[in-house]
Amino acid sequence: MPLKKNQLLTLTIECLSNDGSGVAHSEDGEAVFVPGTAPGDEARVRIVKDCGRYAFGILDALLTPSPDRIPTDCPAAGPCGGCSLRHLRYQAELAAKQGNVTDAFRRIGGLDVPVLPALPSPEVDRYRNKVQFPVGRDKNGAPCIGFYAGRTHRIVPCPDCKLQPSVLNEIGNALCAFFASHGIQPYDEESRKGLVRHIFLRRGVHSGQIMVCLVCTRPKLPHAEELCIQLREQFADIATILLNVNAKNTNVILGSETHTLYGPGYIEDTLKGVPVRPGPLSFYQVNTLAAEQLYSIAAEYAQLTPDDLLLDLYCGMGTIGLSMAGSCRELIGVEIVSEAIDSAKANAARMGDAIAAKSRFFCADAGEAATRLAAEGLHPDVIILDPPRKGCDEPTLSAVVRMSPRRVVYVSCNPSTAARDSAWLEQHGYHSEKVQPVDLFPRTKHVECVIALSKGEI
Repeated sequence: MPLKKNQLLTLTIECLSNDGSGVAHSEDGEAVFVPGTAPGDEARVRIVKDCGRYAFGILDALLTPSPDRIPTDCPAAGPCGGCSLRHLRYQAELAAKQGNVTDAFRRIGGLDVPVLPALPSPEVDRYRNKVQFPVGRDKNGAPCIGFYAGRTHRIVPCPDCKLQPSVLNEIGNALCAFFASHGIQPYDEESRKGLVRHIFLRRGVHSGQIMVCLVCTRPKLPHAEELCIQLREQFADIATILLNVNAKNTNVILGSETHTLYGPGYIEDTLKGVPVRPGPLSFYQVNTLAAEQLYSIAAEYAQLTPDDLLLDLYCGMGTIGLSMAGSCRELIGVEIVSEAIDSAKANAARMGDAIAAKSRFFCADAGEAATRLAAEGLHPDVIILDPPRKGCDEPTLSAVVRMSPRRVVYVSCNPSTAARDSAWLEQHGYHSEKVQPVDLFPRTKHVECVIALSKGEI
């Protein structure tokens, strides 16, 4: 019998789905997804939508809390939705993430591959090196920072997000106070009036350097010189201040035009020994310490020797490949974003002549580049794949198989597409040895994983 809207059910939450919702089953066996619940909760659930084979509900009352439930220590966590697992003990969160990766590889990939316990992040709070605050108004009309409530553009004020270093929250609040005292208006999406849309901040975990970037609708910011002086006096670690222009009616945060108000336009930091200079448009892992753990796992799975040719597809700024370049004969990196390739070449140069001489980076679509390299008879010994969430396309995977590397190391931010692509590689001569989930995003639903695949070593 189908469930009805507003119907109340008493359910026991069994596990978490890959979007962080609790999963229970009705008496008829229909799956019910309930956000904000924990495995082991006994709850009264109100049905909000029935989709036939599954339904969505909301927590009406918590009858018996799970032993893994903890108090939520952020008032914005519920309406903001970013910390969808903030009500769970961290060990339970890690177990849930391991379970989701295991489920993806068995259900989507059809693979019975060992999935190791999720590797915890060195820091569970204050770990993000980047924050993008939308700027709006609080209930009193004053400029404020916060985050969009789920599936809306309604800003939930959040003066102290616990995923960001305290200093980045303090800079956001100081900027809002400056806007208020100088009559600088936040952008209003409905009227399309106002100036400041977002505050974009980066902080180098190892260097401590901070980048401040204001995303505005116009290239002129009133009192810009005074603002730069005040910020630098208040926050000594600010290395650069930028103004990015985005006048379009779009959900994209950054525009293509950036003006430097102070400093070099980037910050300096290191990632697993690779010197980097991320700017506002650079892709850079948001959890530096956990990313360094992930890179160590990838290097372990690569099993490089000094005679090996390493091919890094979807290489970005080149950091994964460059972190391993000292262990191989030659490194080739491929990335479609030209600015990222420029950064990769510069990163290699900063590592010294020996690394620069053995490293080549070029700008191309990963699939097209892999196909071309395969047609040229390139035979890399190890290939690293680090695709976006949609995973690899078939031309890329086909080219990988034609190049016939000894090992493939697949780094993924989406276990579902990683499982799909691993299954494809299994069908074409590769064996998935093991999967290591790595928690780069504590308190959220997201998890990365690294897959070790070998050829002819079944």
